[in-house]
Amino acid sequence: MLAELSPALIAEVKLAAQLLSSKQRICILTGAGISAESGIPTFRDKQTGLWENYGVEDLATPEAFTRDPKLVWSWYQWRRQMVADKAPNPAHHALAQWQYHAQTSDQQVTLITQNVDDLHEQAGSAVTHLHGHLWRNRCGQCEIPYQDKSRASYDNQGTMSFDETLLSCPHCDGYIRPDIVWFGEALPVQAWQAAEDAAANCEVFISIGTSSLVYPAAGLAQLAKQNGAQVIEINPDPTPNTIVDITLAEKAGIVLPLLIEEITAL
Repeated sequence: MLAELSPALIAEVKLAAQLLSSKQRICILTGAGISAESGIPTFRDKQTGLWENYGVEDLATPEAFTRDPKLVWSWYQWRRQMVADKAPNPAHHALAQWQYHAQTSDQQVTLITQNVDDLHEQAGSAVTHLHGHLWRNRCGQCEIPYQDKSRASYDNQGTMSFDETLLSCPHCDGYIRPDIVWFGEALPVQAWQAAEDAAANCEVFISIGTSSLVYPAAGLAQLAKQNGAQVIEINPDPTPNTIVDITLAEKAGIVLPLLIEEITAL
């Protein structure tokens, strides 16, 4: 399968595999690019249809939810409907396979994601979510989790739809919101601490499908580098990240299965 890649990329894959197979502590950060390969638009893609005239400040901030909770809730229900039929791609499955393989070796493979979908979990990975979960809700006022996850239903043709009616918290009567980290909000304390610890203590840090522009997550690679780790980037459009040691300029769904195949063979 390596023969399908360019000679330069094959050399980089082999170099990365040799490095990774010789190290015990691996930290991986995934971003929107890995989910885009499953058909989930990135947050930076232009909004379409009903939503094309709205910006981030209208749909993904605490102020927006306070100003117009119905608008924000409707947009997230639309996002859920758009994501509901998406499945893990070969990159997700390769990472899950690597974590499984690591259990029988001396490796510790820690997976962190900026994505809010559950494709890593569907593939079988253990993952830490930095930006929340699309399929979870909580009260916007008292923050208690709300168990009725998505208000999904099916019509006679089997098409899934999501109720856009606002929900109220049974504890304080506040409006229910998605359990997502919006712009201007802090990351979950436990998730961020786990990510920082993994980055600071890893021997190799791998950035997959992320722009390296959204902080504080973008600072994890720098933290790893400062603590002596080598950095690998997997992205068809490499970022201007000067701390990267090995660049695999290809889609994750193409290069990750090959990389994991090489690692497990060594």
